[in-house]
Amino acid sequence: MNHRFTRAIAAAIFSAAPALPALAQSYPVKPERIVVPTNPGGGADIQARLLAKALQESMGQTFVVENRSGASGIIGADIVAKAPADGYTVLVTTSLLATSAGLYKKLPYDALKDLAPVSQISFAPQFLIAHPSVPAHNVKELVALAKKQPGKLNAGSS
Repeated sequence: MNHRFTRAIAAAIFSAAPALPALAQSYPVKPERIVVPTNPGGGADIQARLLAKALQESMGQTFVVENRSGASGIIGADIVAKAPADGYTVLVTTSLLATSAGLYKKLPYDALKDLAPVSQISFAPQFLIAHPSVPAHNVKELVALAKKQPGKLNAGSS
């Protein structure tokens, strides 16, 4: 990975953390924590580990990837939302963060107030696919079909 790119990512990650209480300390004084709210081996985990390796090489600082999966990413996001705002804990997540807000009535954190976006590190296209027998040819028709037949359509995702 290009060192200029790595430094830019590192600068973006750590400049966004509101670390005013830690200004009197030299930085960094402890290992950095990268929380991934999914299981090891998945896309977000692999990307977090590649990022951690590049940041370690670039900054000479330890970065530890910690998988805290469960509850559709809520467990990991909650850990980061409740971590001290000192720049030592970041979240590498997927669209789980946005979908959880739409699927669950109450979350233990407010994603807009308790977390701050830093940088997009990748892009993974998402597809909505249906069996040819489903009489819907676009999202609007699929939503209408689901509303017309409540509880009859099934869906799955990773």
